[in-house]
Amino acid sequence: MLLLISGPSGAGKSTFVEAFLVNDSRVRFSVSTTTRPKRGKEEDGVQYYFVDDAEFDRLVAEDSFVEWADVHDRRYGTRKAHVQEILDAGLVPLLDLDVQGGKKVIDLYGDDIASVFVFAPTWEELERRLRDRGTDSEDVIQTRLANARWEVGYAKYYDYWVVNDDLDDARRDMMAIITAERRRRTRLGEPPLA
Repeated sequence: MLLLISGPSGAGKSTFVEAFLVNDSRVRFSVSTTTRPKRGKEEDGVQYYFVDDAEFDRLVAEDSFVEWADVHDRRYGTRKAHVQEILDAGLVPLLDLDVQGGKKVIDLYGDDIASVFVFAPTWEELERRLRDRGTDSEDVIQTRLANARWEVGYAKYYDYWVVNDDLDDARRDMMAIITAERRRRTRLGEPPLA
């Protein structure tokens, strides 16, 4: 099973994912590759693998990605090898993807993926979160706000919706989703009393 989380910038996905990963040792974060610059205290190989455009082009040419997309004037991609390493370890890969990449992964993996769309509680809260980051210019914030309007249109392709208003509630919702997905008949194979 794979776990996909998407939502617009400002929905609080990163905070949500970090809080969730602390509480579930069965799930491992699949680190994406990006051409965007580091923010604040980000570290290469932890939040993202940071590469330049030439390296990203090389990875695309080598068919190294499960998916990749242009997002907010930068490129992001999920490397096949990283996902496979997590699966080979018997763990659940968690992919934190934009909606374009998310839709590609949903189409590719079908029922083998549990997909979750994360919302901010209101448009005003989404904007406040973007501004409170203090890392983006006004132009970048406006681009992200405009993109958020069409990004939420992708929510209809996702299995579950979580409103990230209260972090503890959102984390509990996510744990319930994982438990339900692990108990899905199609994932268990044979009945226990076959």
